[in-house]
Amino acid sequence: MPRPDPASSDAFARDLCRFIGASPSPFHAVESAVARLREGGFTEVPGDASWRLAAGGWFVRRGGSLVAFRLPESPLRRYRLIGAHTDSPNLRIKPLPDRSSAGVAQLGVEVYGGVLLNSWLDRDLGMSGRVVRRDNGQLRETLFAVDEPILRIPQLAIHLDRDINERGLLLNKQAHLSPMWCSAGPDVPSFRSWLAGLVDCAPASIVGWDAMLHDTAAPAIVGMAREFISSARIDNLLSCHAAVTALCAAPTDTDTAEAQVIALFDHEEVGSTSDRGADGSFLGSVLERVSASQGLGRPEHLAALAASHCVSADCAHATHPNYADRHEPDHPIALNGGPVVKVNSSMRYATDAASAAPFLEACARIGTDVQWFVTRSDLACGSTIGPVAAAQLGIATVDVGVPQLAMHSIRELCGVTDAAVFASVLGSYLG
Repeated sequence: MPRPDPASSDAFARDLCRFIGASPSPFHAVESAVARLREGGFTEVPGDASWRLAAGGWFVRRGGSLVAFRLPESPLRRYRLIGAHTDSPNLRIKPLPDRSSAGVAQLGVEVYGGVLLNSWLDRDLGMSGRVVRRDNGQLRETLFAVDEPILRIPQLAIHLDRDINERGLLLNKQAHLSPMWCSAGPDVPSFRSWLAGLVDCAPASIVGWDAMLHDTAAPAIVGMAREFISSARIDNLLSCHAAVTALCAAPTDTDTAEAQVIALFDHEEVGSTSDRGADGSFLGSVLERVSASQGLGRPEHLAALAASHCVSADCAHATHPNYADRHEPDHPIALNGGPVVKVNSSMRYATDAASAAPFLEACARIGTDVQWFVTRSDLACGSTIGPVAAAQLGIATVDVGVPQLAMHSIRELCGVTDAAVFASVLGSYLG
């Protein structure tokens, strides 16, 4: 994939906006990725069956996570991976959510991940996720998405909180975040009944739900020069979209012993420790089964991992123009300034001098500048799937990403050019 020109960058940004808009939950993000993989000639393999895999493109999914890979014609000797995550911080519906106060029916919600809470106030909110129900003795999963503004969390008027502009907004996660649902009354259906009507089943057949709120405002290209993308879930659907785009566009006729892999994980925002998180066995078991399908024994599989490399793709903090003092002064990060390599001496990022090299070479091949992110020495550093995936697999890993502002807000901001360039770099990285 060559470096994109302005016209192709704008078209890429519009496609990214469509991908994000169609992916309000991790489950929908996987569906969006699957649709593009199928169009690119990839075939699904079930996770609970034996695999016989020939050269070509394959994928396996588990809930809100997905691993897709293209096998080479030559004997498999190593993997080249891109990892990202499908989840974003949000508010999620509790198991017994029905409640009311002051004549208003509300829903109880739980905070998922490091939510910038104030950004969820005074927004038109929809809902999405999955419902698990019993159907003739079998468990069935149904995805749902309501993009109508059915929920809202109104802020307290300034007349009742006179000092808010001086002391700042203080929100209690239990007391202040329950969204308004409708006027309370005897005819208001329970959440379970409402959801059953939405997915066309009996309320008693519902086993449970993984339901979450989302902003109903569509992603948009903004700014006087149309150089920024404003959207929910840029962190980290931008990287998922770039990874899928790169894999589908990667050459298939190269004489290589390398399998190209993308792994899109759920649960990064809450620590990655789950059956389908980066700190679980999902990716490792998939790679081991792929190796076995190609005739590799355990020693050969471990040798393949030792020869492999991974890019952990997650968004990075751009330098905020109003809060430049919160950033490391010698490592400024600009929107539309190129992809970011993230470094932390305490290994909150997996990058080291050697593991950065393959990504830097990919950047050089398409002629893009690279930016380097380091957190201020007096601030705590966040983390990504990079260190946990590297620890699970023993694969050299570099942490990289597209710069953005307002990370973990309901509405984030990144650069149009950065998004397109990042996908091109990942394509170059895959070969």
